[in-house]
Amino acid sequence: MGFPIDLALRYMRSKRRGFVSVGTAFAVIGVALGVCALTTVIAVTGGFRKEFRDKVLGVNAHVLILKYSSDFREYRDLIKKMKGVPGVTGIAPFVINPMMVTHGERTATGVLLKGVDPERVNQVLDLPRHIVKGSLQGLRLSGAVPPERRRSKFSSSTSDKGREKAAGRSVDSPPTAEIGSAAPPQEPKPFLQQLAQDMAADELPGAPSLPEDDPPGLDDDLPAGAPQGSIVPEGGYESTLPEDDLIPLPENPDPCSVKESVLPGIVIGAGLAKNLSVGIGGCVQVTSPTIGFTYVRGAIRAPVAKQFRVIAIFDAGFDQYDSKLVYTDLYEAQAFYDTGDSVTGIEMKVADTDRAKEIAADIEERLSNGIYHTMDWEELNHGLFTALRIQQIMMSLILALIIVVAAFTVLATLIIVVLDKRKEIAVLKAMGATNSAILRAFIYQGGIIGAFGTALGLALGYAACMALTTYRFPLDPKVYFISKLPVQLEWSAFALVGAFAIMVCLAGSFWPALHAATLRPAEAFREQ
Repeated sequence: MGFPIDLALRYMRSKRRGFVSVGTAFAVIGVALGVCALTTVIAVTGGFRKEFRDKVLGVNAHVLILKYSSDFREYRDLIKKMKGVPGVTGIAPFVINPMMVTHGERTATGVLLKGVDPERVNQVLDLPRHIVKGSLQGLRLSGAVPPERRRSKFSSSTSDKGREKAAGRSVDSPPTAEIGSAAPPQEPKPFLQQLAQDMAADELPGAPSLPEDDPPGLDDDLPAGAPQGSIVPEGGYESTLPEDDLIPLPENPDPCSVKESVLPGIVIGAGLAKNLSVGIGGCVQVTSPTIGFTYVRGAIRAPVAKQFRVIAIFDAGFDQYDSKLVYTDLYEAQAFYDTGDSVTGIEMKVADTDRAKEIAADIEERLSNGIYHTMDWEELNHGLFTALRIQQIMMSLILALIIVVAAFTVLATLIIVVLDKRKEIAVLKAMGATNSAILRAFIYQGGIIGAFGTALGLALGYAACMALTTYRFPLDPKVYFISKLPVQLEWSAFALVGAFAIMVCLAGSFWPALHAATLRPAEAFREQ
């Protein structure tokens, strides 16, 4: 091994007694620049992925249990069942819906209102760690209870009660039938006709049916229990107005200005607080995104608007969350929709985020029910992390071409050395040097160029990454969602880049080394 190494080092020197030749120096610089660029880009793209991952996991749980239905009322029993799953460290219910938030004359649309349980939120989310002003104290009012599911006025149960009242039966007693008689099946009636009958039955319970062509008179026989007497009020139809007009006081447009008013708390992001120009103690109005009146489950409902007091401001460092996400009590979020004590899903935190997919599969197997399904944090943000992964891979492949170009520089340098040293190689082979020794000498030369260039490139790449970490290059959060250029130093990535650069340089030096090893001394002397 000594002779090939000595020969490789001798051929790397300059003819003028320099440390290295000009060709070798350029080859080393080319490899160093390629390695430096590749390591820097991998560190930056890895930093983006890590930053987004930390931001996503900071305000979201690791595993979600969702239901293929809007009625998820059995969540308490499901929480008790999921506490025994290995790897799960926290579990809590949540409600999330898009809302409109208003403060004064400023309005933010498309804001996600997330209802959380104040007693369990610390177990599944890192929200307290991101709070920069205020605290979660007061998120739930004392004595708060889950909202009751409102019954529609025109529902079938109410209509049945109205008809039973009209028939003189008790509402709570079951309908009776004569023994030996079978009630014929009733044909379904059109919706509008049924609705009109329900309204008549609900508004006038117990009223007898009257023929249209025979208006009631004073001498008509009235059924038992019917109201009797004159319809003229006492004193007639005349009325007197008071001397002084009492004008009611105008309603207070800002409930937060009244000290005695007790409002539920809300936690908003720093970006949303800036857009709405609101701070701690300010009052915001949250409105459900319903325009006009809607007909839901047989009831006519107006948009729900609730007042909240800002008790905390969080800064997750992710503009998408800081300007589009707010937190409030679970019971308050449930009141926006007529679902009662129902939730959107159950969120869980696991000990190892890399095993979230495995734990989600285990939970899905434990449920064994087609109405539930699970999602892990990476599946929930599949588009974002897939785009980041593809970006990192493609940019790494493109910049890896720089190292390939540097390998061609090594190849060209070795070809020049072989052509320049043909006579010396012929003399060495005539003196007994083997083909293997000549082959290894030039491969060692390419490996030494690659090793020196890789070491220099890794040092430059580390210096560049440290400079970016210290300077914290600013970014536009509206475009990149984060405000500073992230950098992640991973020694495994540096080692992988270094090994790739050396392997490429060795591969590039193989052909000139093979040409030198197969050179015949007679042909070399004949060409001189």
